[in-house]
Amino acid sequence: MNMQKMMKEMQKMQSKLTKVQSELEAQSYEAEVSGGMVKVKLSGKGLLESVVINPEAVDPDDVEALEDLILAAVNKVITDKEAASQNAMGSLTGGMKIPGM
Repeated sequence: MNMQKMMKEMQKMQSKLTKVQSELEAQSYEAEVSGGMVKVKLSGKGLLESVVINPEAVDPDDVEALEDLILAAVNKVITDKEAASQNAMGSLTGGMKIPGM
């Protein structure tokens, strides 16, 4: 493969990666725990957009349980977002590990 052809292929790959990154950033991710007691929404840029707490989850005598539910929901949505991103990028790169991706 000559250098010019390789550069064109790299430019195509960069264009596809940029497009996929933009699509991922435009998406929202949602997760819920404990049968919907706590629901969270995360933007494609990784910003927490909303937290919805079912009133039944609020027990003044057990605030720690609610805190645990919130942490679990936030961690789940972050994990889901990262998995979706890795899956989308991996399909383009053929599983190659590219720094910064």
